[in-house]
Amino acid sequence: MSLIEDGKPFLAALRPAERRELLGQGSQRTYRGGDVIMREDDPTSFVVAIISGWTTVSVATERGVRLILALRGAGEVVGDQAAIDDRPRSATITALGTVRGVVLTGDRFRAYLASRPPAMLLITRQFSARLRSSDGERRSLASERVLQRLAARLVELAEHTGRPGPEGIAVDLPLPQSDIAAAVGSTREAVAKALRLLRDQQVVSTGARRFVVRDIDLLRLLARGRDT
Repeated sequence: MSLIEDGKPFLAALRPAERRELLGQGSQRTYRGGDVIMREDDPTSFVVAIISGWTTVSVATERGVRLILALRGAGEVVGDQAAIDDRPRSATITALGTVRGVVLTGDRFRAYLASRPPAMLLITRQFSARLRSSDGERRSLASERVLQRLAARLVELAEHTGRPGPEGIAVDLPLPQSDIAAAVGSTREAVAKALRLLRDQQVVSTGARRFVVRDIDLLRLLARGRDT
């Protein structure tokens, strides 16, 4: 399973002139933390090219709880699926802290892709990668324990967004415990219990919307399902 996509994000993979042309067709907008940028099942088709900040991609489950499927950050485009297939939104996109982006209409985004086959290929590959990730997510939810899924999420966040320091790898993303639980696909109570175990074993330390990975090697072992 993967919370953050590997490889170059869409905007970074474009040539500079192509990137400038795409961004020039939209309007800049800033979202505050907690703002819903797009909502699941809405019929809108605009896209947002993220310039800075992070967003969560989430869906509502049959149990009525929220499941975070991914984090999207600078250089990525959100809302592209609805823009291309002209169907209702498949997920909710929420700003995780301050997000700056460029908003484009679905018509302009489709026309841009139609006139540039390399950009269309990039989007197609992105769709494929996300489909593979969602398949892995379903397997993870069916077979892995909460502690293992939590460890995998924390490892991924540390590797992609962490800052090495004297105490370990610090992750300062403004993820409340409810969002961590939604990213793990479990209840807040179960995640709190697993976090307490990791703290007791000095694998991680936690603070207000931040955590420090003190033993990344042990956390990787837990993410692979190996008990200590």
